[in-house]
Amino acid sequence: MALNVLWYYAIGFIIIWVVALLFKDRLKIDIEGPIMMRRTKRLRDFIDSVAMKSPRSWRLIMNIGVPLSFVFMAVIVGIIISTLPTALTNPQLQLVLPGVDIPGSPVLIPLGYGIIALMTVLVVHEFGHGIISRIEGVKIDSIGVLLLAVLPGAFVEPNEEDVQKSERIQKLRIYAAGSIFNMILAAISLLIVMFIGLMMINSLFIGIPGISIPYTDIKTQPVGFTINGPVFSTFHNDGVQISSVVPNSPASGILPEGSIVQSINGVDSSTLNNAETVLNYTKIGENVTFQTTTGNYTVKAGVKPNDTSKGYVGIRTQQHVVVNSNVAKTVGTQIPWFIYSIQQLFEWIFLLNFSVGIFNLLPMKPLDGGLLLEELLGYKLSESTVRKIMTPLSYILIVLIASLVIYSLAKGIYLLL
Repeated sequence: MALNVLWYYAIGFIIIWVVALLFKDRLKIDIEGPIMMRRTKRLRDFIDSVAMKSPRSWRLIMNIGVPLSFVFMAVIVGIIISTLPTALTNPQLQLVLPGVDIPGSPVLIPLGYGIIALMTVLVVHEFGHGIISRIEGVKIDSIGVLLLAVLPGAFVEPNEEDVQKSERIQKLRIYAAGSIFNMILAAISLLIVMFIGLMMINSLFIGIPGISIPYTDIKTQPVGFTINGPVFSTFHNDGVQISSVVPNSPASGILPEGSIVQSINGVDSSTLNNAETVLNYTKIGENVTFQTTTGNYTVKAGVKPNDTSKGYVGIRTQQHVVVNSNVAKTVGTQIPWFIYSIQQLFEWIFLLNFSVGIFNLLPMKPLDGGLLLEELLGYKLSESTVRKIMTPLSYILIVLIASLVIYSLAKGIYLLL
């Protein structure tokens, strides 16, 4: 599956870029390295209207956001430094592509959810810069859409002369705006996920006249909470499902995707916590027996790609949930599953906005974090001294991060082949 998706990316890349190069002038496309852009002056009025509705509120948000940006900057630098001792044996900094399951990757982002979530990251980030630029009196030269290879996004270009003429605090607000807007969207998404989880999935039909879900309808491990004693729920957990099998892993070609795991090595694994605990203690070379709804399977554990000291089967699991029968009889299954899908989408919007937002605060140019640190140092240091600090720091971080990403990506692709 991962190889198929990689081929889709490759074919899409070739088609899009051939068309863009052939009709570059007609389509008014600008190409800068791996980025394809189409600029326009539209939507500037929209940014102005959003910015001017409450400029004092936006400034207040960014007055909080600027010091918060430096806190997150310290956090992301600390995380990277802490991973260096095990960077080669257990790489944590990895490039994750929606829909591509690379061995050793900490997460698999679903293709559809991933593309939508990534679009929100780029659009919100750039519009954040645009809104705060207008608050600070900086003109917007252009707005547009872009493709980073095959990944869609948007951009806003503030007037560079206006930015350079701005006061330092204004520049700090503008530079921090993108990541802070990502963090705000991440926080909103997290609240939506929690709201759906607590109020709409777990108790979707509580209080609606004519709908009652008795406690006896809830099977093992209800997804719900207690209200004056009884537990009410729209879904209930029904075991652990093999959501995907990592290509070319020990489980590839043996364990079927979609199977519901009942036990692993004779240990009850009907909950996600139990299943993950058993798999985490798997030893290299150990025969692991899975009892599932589709049959019994034995997999010989290999070496974990991102931790050579641990055994590895190569499956991704998720809690399998089922709509409760009374809910299904009353409103069917489509509405509950639609709401569940919305919750999953906002989970990915939260994760990607938070991850990309904090990564962009790394103190290296041309990332926003580098621009922020440069301006902060400029308060007390001369321009030449700031340059002597920022130039080597940026190069060191760029080389370090690029090396880690390329190493982990190359290692993962090698395991796919």
